[in-house]
Amino acid sequence: MTAPRQDPLRDPRFFTDPYPTYDRLRERCPVQRIPTGSGGHHAYLITGHPEAREAFTDPRLSKDTARFFAGRPSDRDLHPAISRTMLASDPPTHTRHRRVATPLFTTGRVRALRPYITRVVDGLTKAWRPGKEVDLVAELSLPLPITLICELLGVPESDRAELATWSHDLFDATDTDIVDAASHRIGDYLTDLVDTARATPGDDGPLHSLVRDCEEGDLDRDETVSLAALLIVAGHETTTHFIGNAVLALLRHPEAYDQLRRDPDLIPGALDELLRHDSPVSVATFRHSTEDLSIGGTDIPAGFPVLIAPGAANRDPAHFPHPDHLDLDRDATGHLAFGHGIHRCPGAPLARAEAETALRTLVTRFPNTRLAIPADSLTWRRTRLTRGLATLPLILG
Repeated sequence: MTAPRQDPLRDPRFFTDPYPTYDRLRERCPVQRIPTGSGGHHAYLITGHPEAREAFTDPRLSKDTARFFAGRPSDRDLHPAISRTMLASDPPTHTRHRRVATPLFTTGRVRALRPYITRVVDGLTKAWRPGKEVDLVAELSLPLPITLICELLGVPESDRAELATWSHDLFDATDTDIVDAASHRIGDYLTDLVDTARATPGDDGPLHSLVRDCEEGDLDRDETVSLAALLIVAGHETTTHFIGNAVLALLRHPEAYDQLRRDPDLIPGALDELLRHDSPVSVATFRHSTEDLSIGGTDIPAGFPVLIAPGAANRDPAHFPHPDHLDLDRDATGHLAFGHGIHRCPGAPLARAEAETALRTLVTRFPNTRLAIPADSLTWRRTRLTRGLATLPLILG
């Protein structure tokens, strides 16, 4: 099958609404070769749900980024803490990192954090009043997860806003220099933080606990820095978009919003459908084929990047009938917003708890909230990896 002539994931219309593009590509073929960038390179894009689920668990699709780019010319300058995270590794390296990261987000640990999450949300919304215009992104969905992750890591409160800015820049799709510079700011900052914790082993701060966990899990100093970087970057960017996308989806589907307004206890069960409907992860992080394989009837040669698109898979009509409709009664537990397999997001329980608390606050305290501007005037982040709003102006009600 002939590949598209231009990268469909770089079209400005894709950033505003990727779903028509995904639909066209999936209807043509759920696994197909597409151009990436402007250098004549190609990748394979997976847009079908069963194909994406299969690809997430295929060991022939490696996440070892360093292995793929070894010996290839590149003008990129990412900090190693960003380029060599758990997300860019395979077992056994990935297994060691995962063993340390997973206990941070167990159901019990997240349950213990819920009172703190509530206090943070209450503090962020303390000045909110009916009739007031607020930006949900700037005032709630962005500061909430960065506050939680920084609290877990012991990042001083005075540094958190700057760290959030660097993380935001790391997802800039328009300027690789901005991305590379942000990676070094994050990596250098966390290296200093980890070195300080390692130099004072008797202290009992949150980062000291993580450092001890890393040492017991056979992670060295650089691997500890990379894990801290991953927790901050992945732990707040996607949750910010999860909350923003969920609120927008509810406001654009008044019948669904009414369901939650009448019974806020439905919110936990609604989260999967909200994640499915507008996934905060549009295209999963980098994978490459280590040998020839076939997925969905399409042959993928060894040595090619493979892009799995949860945003597309979650709107596959063969798996989720009427996928563009937000249906809170739908069984959406098979969505792929958190990934699947050994790389499934370990922070999913914390993200769900944060989103649940934010939505409960909105529907109980401000049940008549509405958009402050037309939905088609909203500005979306220009990145294909994540799907999220730059701002979400609301009139509280």
